[in-house]
Amino acid sequence: MALTGNAFLAMWHDIDPAAQNNYMEWHTREHMPERLSIPGFLIGKRLINHGFDRYRYGTIYTGENVEVFRSPAYLERLNNPTDWSLEVQPAFRNFLRVACERIASAGLGNGGGLATVRLSYVDGGNEEKLRAGAQSLADTLLKITGVCNAHVGVARTEVSDVKTKETELRPEMNESAFDAVVIAEGSGLPELEAVVSDIEATVNASDCGIGAPKTLVYNLAYQLTAEDMRQG
Repeated sequence: MALTGNAFLAMWHDIDPAAQNNYMEWHTREHMPERLSIPGFLIGKRLINHGFDRYRYGTIYTGENVEVFRSPAYLERLNNPTDWSLEVQPAFRNFLRVACERIASAGLGNGGGLATVRLSYVDGGNEEKLRAGAQSLADTLLKITGVCNAHVGVARTEVSDVKTKETELRPEMNESAFDAVVIAEGSGLPELEAVVSDIEATVNASDCGIGAPKTLVYNLAYQLTAEDMRQG
């Protein structure tokens, strides 16, 4: 499957236009290699959609488990940003970052496009109900034309809300949190955009107690794995 490990850290944000080129170089050449060298980090994916006015950029890191995202090794990096990070981080805007425990997956491989669907509990939904229906939801999403893998995660804000030096560098934002997230990878951006209504309808029709979907579809801009780091 494309997202190995039992957890993922999902981020959405914008960058001050004047800093976009510097951000891309920093993220490729320093930031993702740094993150993928942390024990327990497995895969990093940078996402982009130039058509968005908000949340143009996204990043997903997968981890062996959700505790990786508040491990001493990770917090040490967050509290000791590099000089380049100190330069880039203040350019972040509309920053939303949430750790998730992956509770269901279906499918294989990597897609050229990726859809993120942020969801809230509705109609008395809760984590128990979500867990009970998550695998069925992932299996059903995989049947949608163009989808090559699907994942369901439950938000673990107590993990990702830890305050660090890096969070102090970003302008204060009041972004809406969520209870769960669905990730679907597919053939490409246009193919996934064409089936957003099918993805959302499948989520809404599931017996998971989640709804109010907020879907964003991205191109995969860059991917790096821990295995790449070992071989490099």
